Amino acid sequence: MTNLELRPPEEVCPAAHSVEGSASGPCLQLWPAREVPLGGVRAMNVSRTLPQRGLPTVGAWCFLDSFGPDRVAMSVLPHPHTGLQTVTWPLAGTIRHRDSVGSDVLVRPGELNIMTAGRGVSHSEFAILPGQREVPGNGTPVGPPPEVPVQRGLQLWVALPDSERHRPPAFEQHRELPVVRGAGFTATVMVGSLAGAASPATVYSPIVGADISAAGPVSLPLEPEFEHAVLVLDGVLRLDGQELGPGPLGYLGSGRRSLELEAAPETRFVLLGGQPFEEELLMWWNFVGRSHEEVAQARLDWEAQTGLTEAEASGARFGLVRGHGPDAGAEAGRIPAPPLPGVPLRPRRRR
Repeated sequence: MTNLELRPPEEVCPAAHSVEGSASGPCLQLWPAREVPLGGVRAMNVSRTLPQRGLPTVGAWCFLDSFGPDRVAMSVLPHPHTGLQTVTWPLAGTIRHRDSVGSDVLVRPGELNIMTAGRGVSHSEFAILPGQREVPGNGTPVGPPPEVPVQRGLQLWVALPDSERHRPPAFEQHRELPVVRGAGFTATVMVGSLAGAASPATVYSPIVGADISAAGPVSLPLEPEFEHAVLVLDGVLRLDGQELGPGPLGYLGSGRRSLELEAAPETRFVLLGGQPFEEELLMWWNFVGRSHEEVAQARLDWEAQTGLTEAEASGARFGLVRGHGPDAGAEAGRIPAPPLPGVPLRPRRRR
């Protein structure tokens, strides 16, 4: 998924160790979500809880959008990424992913897509509709439009460390993920490790991401050197004497060996965590870099690919997503980069 904001703010994420008091012990901070209207090709609203002005990262996790449930079909044309991994976790509905490394796959609830952007990649994402209409060669849809099924899911980004952020792009899909069961909970380990179970997804920092269903009293083992956060999807959690429902991100700090909580029946939440990130990040639009100049160059490189043929784009930084050329009908085109602000991208500080 892309960040379709017309004026995306810069996000400089200072190294966690450089912030006084950062991730220094257990806490519970509630960081409210902000609703981001993503119009145009994907008239959809998302709920964004990372990055925040005072909390840009949790471990290497640097972006978290939650979308749905609604019946607005995802239609995200090709767009670029650098310096990160995208993690796509559908909760309802089916998404077609295509990218410039040649992937063309469907991802459904319970399946994981993870794409490593490295030095540069581009991709598209479209909802798959039931009985999807036949499209003849001229791109004109045939028959009445199908009803859009319920769409719901999470899109997350993981920042790549400096040693890995210029690597070639890559893509993985995992249809079978480890499941951990304990008293009162069932956890699917999307990435990283939890309670001795390790996801097969390739990551480049010590992190964890898990989708957890819970009811009643629960004790989840945690890595004490990690900082953690939870996002409630359904139901209510009670932890550290506070109730946490859907909406805000609950930042838990570091130093916890376990997470003790009480969950209402049919509660579902996401646990994120990782070692506090040791590098300063500059995030703008779909790029994660280290300086204004680096991000500005990525933008120029993406804009330079406008109108390139398949042969011309094969050697370009962001490559070509097949199926979106001039003969692709409604799926033709790409998402242009928004203009940079009129001043250099500047730091935002972690509280």
